[in-house]
Amino acid sequence: MNTPSRRQFVTTLFPVAAGLSLCGSKSSLLAVEAFQRPAPPRLQLSLAAYSFRDFFKDASHPRSVSAQPNRQMDMFQFIDYCATHGCAGAELTSYYFPAEISSDYLLRVRRHAFLRGVAVSGTAVGNDFTIRKGSKRDAEIASVKTWIDRAVVLGAPHIRVFAGAGKGLEPSEARSLCIAGLEECCDYAGRKGIFLGIENHGGIVAEPEGLLGIVRAVKSPWLGINLDTGNFHTSPYEDLVRCAPFAINVQYKTEVKFKDRKENEPADLKRVVRILRDVNYQGYVALEYEAAEDPWSSVPRHLEELKRALASESRL
Repeated sequence: MNTPSRRQFVTTLFPVAAGLSLCGSKSSLLAVEAFQRPAPPRLQLSLAAYSFRDFFKDASHPRSVSAQPNRQMDMFQFIDYCATHGCAGAELTSYYFPAEISSDYLLRVRRHAFLRGVAVSGTAVGNDFTIRKGSKRDAEIASVKTWIDRAVVLGAPHIRVFAGAGKGLEPSEARSLCIAGLEECCDYAGRKGIFLGIENHGGIVAEPEGLLGIVRAVKSPWLGINLDTGNFHTSPYEDLVRCAPFAINVQYKTEVKFKDRKENEPADLKRVVRILRDVNYQGYVALEYEAAEDPWSSVPRHLEELKRALASESRL
């Protein structure tokens, strides 16, 4: 089954706008390639499991702290935490699932979330599409496809993916490999009804030009940007403005970093929300907490601040 390209998808839904873009300027074309969302914006609160990365009983990476038993959690307890703190969604990062994952386990997670009134807003995988052809690349793509299947069972509409490290490669080769990997995985994801969001996560997608170039090259209606508000380091807010029209998921960081400044700075929450509202973003804004303060004390405070900001009907 062939999924339509982004252009075919947009042309079907917005034939007049598409016709104008084909005859118009470059700026018109870029606007049509972005997601078309009628007003008003709808911003929903979620929380990324990564915020408690050092406290999950099951973790596929080393913890930076040793968590006491009474401060550990599993995925069911994380969903409970999201419900207790008024989150509409929970982002269930793949790193914190048990090593052996059965469909029965995924269905129990889905059932638990439903009964707690929390949507599974998405999941996130660690992958590298910039590996050259061979068994390692095949394994990376197979892993993403496995999580696409798991997302279907979980009821998660979105998966965060990475471009890849591109170690030892020229940027042009890394981009070509990434595009090919995304094309294959988006074709598979589209047949399952799952969106893939490529994150602005350094390397070939550290700047908007590289990130947007890859998204446009893939031309899949099932691909967008997983917009991490803390990962642009040159002109963070201006870069967010450029990429926000392509966002299908937003991960909000409480800090930003400018590459010419030594210290992280508190994020301008009002400005971030205004950027999202200005493009009529409709979807989840997941707090992904990375700051130094203990998440058990700081995450509730930041969730309340984010909740108030998202609920505001003004553009702040």
